[in-house]
Amino acid sequence: MSTDLIRRLEGEVYFVPGEGKGRFPCCHGFLFKGSETVLMDAGIGESRLRELDRKHRIDVLIITHSHPDHIRNASLLHDRHLFLPRETPDCVMDLLSLGERFMGNLEDGAVWARFVHDSFGVRALKNADERYSEGQILSLGGAQLEPIHAPGHLIDHYCFIERNTGTLISTDIDLTFFGPWYGNPESNIETFRADVERLMNLPYRRVCSSHKEPVEGDATDLFENYLAAFERQKKTILNLCNPPRSLDDIAETSPFYHNALRNKTIQYLFERRMTEKNLELLVRDGLVIESEGIYSLPAE
Repeated sequence: MSTDLIRRLEGEVYFVPGEGKGRFPCCHGFLFKGSETVLMDAGIGESRLRELDRKHRIDVLIITHSHPDHIRNASLLHDRHLFLPRETPDCVMDLLSLGERFMGNLEDGAVWARFVHDSFGVRALKNADERYSEGQILSLGGAQLEPIHAPGHLIDHYCFIERNTGTLISTDIDLTFFGPWYGNPESNIETFRADVERLMNLPYRRVCSSHKEPVEGDATDLFENYLAAFERQKKTILNLCNPPRSLDDIAETSPFYHNALRNKTIQYLFERRMTEKNLELLVRDGLVIESEGIYSLPAE
């Protein structure tokens, strides 16, 4: 196997870099090799997944959550044993229904479904062969995988700790500079913060996220910087309330993506959702006032 396709972390736990350095629409994968070969997440890229399967026949696929960059190429392994989170709804088996879930309504969901299908080749998942949840141990591929439910990012989002090696797979608590992403209706900022705080206090020997290179040893600084990004994002939205603006006006400034997404319709929908979630907290805490759809700072 080519040396850049798979990298041993410890024991029979391997890091599988995703195409494009694991950036969306790809993600990094993780391989566990024992009496069977187990792959965690299917977004490393089509050609890499085909090569990986050709060299190391994959027996089991574990999906950590149902975002498109994690399920992207799962159809290539349609005949393998599939583990899904207990919380993953059946809409994952229909791309249009999945889009409605992620975007909040059928019209925007259809835009999302068409975009991920046409641009990235995302397909709906098959029905799970098994479901997993927190509180159990998956003894697979020579690994002892403990699922950790972290629903702030998405209701069916899981991280894992591999007990034999102390490898913490933090999935989309990804420790990247972009910071936390909570652009779906079911995402929750405060739950997300609590998930990060819980994860950083677990005993681990390394941290591996879905969109960043593995970090050996103590990752406290990275976790703290990631937590600080919640405040950075909230402050950005707070500052955009002066002068007073509507939700749509704030979202159109692209405070999160800075107009980096190619599809501006999808970008705007995510910007609006993340802006709205921050505004709800700012209004609740008395830092912003809402009147007839206009958000402004309180009078001094």
